[in-house]
Amino acid sequence: MKRAMLLVLASFLFAAPSLSPALFGQALGGDRFEGGIFTDYFGLQRTTPNINYIGLGARAAFNLRPNWQLEGEMNYDFKRNFTSTFSDGVNTQLVNTRLRNLHGLFGPKYDFGSGPVRFFVTGKTGFVNFSVSDQNAAAGFQGALGGVTSGNTRVAFYPGLGVEGFKGPIGLRLDAGDEMYFDGGVRHNMRVTFGPQLRF
Repeated sequence: MKRAMLLVLASFLFAAPSLSPALFGQALGGDRFEGGIFTDYFGLQRTTPNINYIGLGARAAFNLRPNWQLEGEMNYDFKRNFTSTFSDGVNTQLVNTRLRNLHGLFGPKYDFGSGPVRFFVTGKTGFVNFSVSDQNAAAGFQGALGGVTSGNTRVAFYPGLGVEGFKGPIGLRLDAGDEMYFDGGVRHNMRVTFGPQLRF
């Protein structure tokens, strides 16, 4: 039942722009959709020191108004970062981790300005799912996706801000914020994403 509801919601999100061509065409006078892939950093502050996760994700958005978008994104954190400071420098290492995070967020994004470089704020809600896996990233992602309704899933909120720059339809985006979830109180976790974007 829950999977069916998720499928209906996803279908609506992808079909909604075509339901009203006048709203999404003439009202915008330009770009209507945006999509991209990104790498993310997630600083899980459940323990001391923090567990620093690295993962991959994708996002898609459609414009409601020239500066307002509705955006959905999902990412999977399957690597852990270990950083050590020595007298002769800093050493950092990425290793596969058994404890992994799957994030799904959806919400509005507001762009300041209309030039090739834009600052923005966003506020999203969704979930973060914690799972244990020793599989490769692709198989682990499928297992985590299948376990969202039955695994250790928490409601998440993400207020963030960022900047994106475009040359024509191709651009880069950087954003950062606090991904909060509830588990015996509010848990605050730093989240940063960076990657290429396309507008069309």
